[in-house]
Amino acid sequence: MDDRRDRLRALGELLRRLRKDAGLTGKDLASRAGLTQPTISQIETGQLLPLPETVDRLVEALELSSEARAELHVLLTRLRDEVARLKGGLAGRESANAARVRAAHQVASFQSAMMPALLQTADYARLALAIGRDLDEDAVSRAAAVRVEAQSILFQAGREFAFVLTEGAVRTWPGPASLIQAQLDRLVQVSTLPHVRIGVVPWSVQVPRFPLHGFTIFDGTASMVESLTAEHTLTDVDDVRVHVETFEAFAEVAVYGEEMRTLLARISTEFQQLDTRSN
Repeated sequence: MDDRRDRLRALGELLRRLRKDAGLTGKDLASRAGLTQPTISQIETGQLLPLPETVDRLVEALELSSEARAELHVLLTRLRDEVARLKGGLAGRESANAARVRAAHQVASFQSAMMPALLQTADYARLALAIGRDLDEDAVSRAAAVRVEAQSILFQAGREFAFVLTEGAVRTWPGPASLIQAQLDRLVQVSTLPHVRIGVVPWSVQVPRFPLHGFTIFDGTASMVESLTAEHTLTDVDDVRVHVETFEAFAEVAVYGEEMRTLLARISTEFQQLDTRSN
């Protein structure tokens, strides 16, 4: 609890410094952000953890640089992760991740072994969340429900989502063949959304570098890497730059649109044949 109080105070001090650097009073900032002055005061004094929507308003009102946004993002991520652990285990962690996505305008995800969380079906999500965890089925199902519900953000205008997967990630087979077919259908459906771009790097293409792990980049200022037991958020400028460059390199050799959907249809047919043989 002391760590949380310290981080809330640090968040308040950061907001106060950013406000003063912008030459604004608390009243000015509240007016610009469409918030009340008491809300600004509570955040600055470490009494209130702001909602993602409130942070969005503050970022816009303060016209923050990428460096300042990254500094703010680090504190908020640590706070929300801590609150999630206190409130509800795995489902709480998924809620924290959903808040992280809601706070971003641009999300770019590269995956070489599995589907990105924002594209997973409910059945796929349950399997993905159970990996390496000794949890009962109800806990996993609650977390999966939160993960799937968070995907509604894909339909919101004013945001940009880019996903690049290797064919290996598409073909990874964590459950019945029918599960993968449903997951491939999900990719096809989401790929038609106007502000969502999905690319797949075929096995027939030479990759630009070794895909050591997957990652998700938020607004070009932070990158989250998921391990078997935890999630790690990188905000160092050089670390994020390497992730951005890696994403762009794989994006350049990926296929999109009808070519990508044709590839997925071929893979789905192969899984259908596997399913037929297993029955």
